[in-house]
Amino acid sequence: MSGMADNGKWHEERSSRGHPMVPATPRDVVHIRVGSFMLIFLFAFAVLGIIAHAPVMTGIAVVLAIVAVVDIVLAVRRQKSRRDGEAG
Repeated sequence: MSGMADNGKWHEERSSRGHPMVPATPRDVVHIRVGSFMLIFLFAFAVLGIIAHAPVMTGIAVVLAIVAVVDIVLAVRRQKSRRDGEAG
């Protein structure tokens, strides 16, 4: 694939071991992985807040979940917009 013209489109390359390599910074990867991990716990806290009739805890969990989703979306957009750099 790397020998073919890409016509300005992104394509996935493979490492010598055959693993897919995409242009990403370690910061973007951390934001995506930690954010998705946090979403699990924030969902649990929101459900617990609903069950315990604690609207403050539910509200805080929902707000933090929205912040985490926005952060993940921005990290994915940064990762997709990069055309050069290291592959990880």
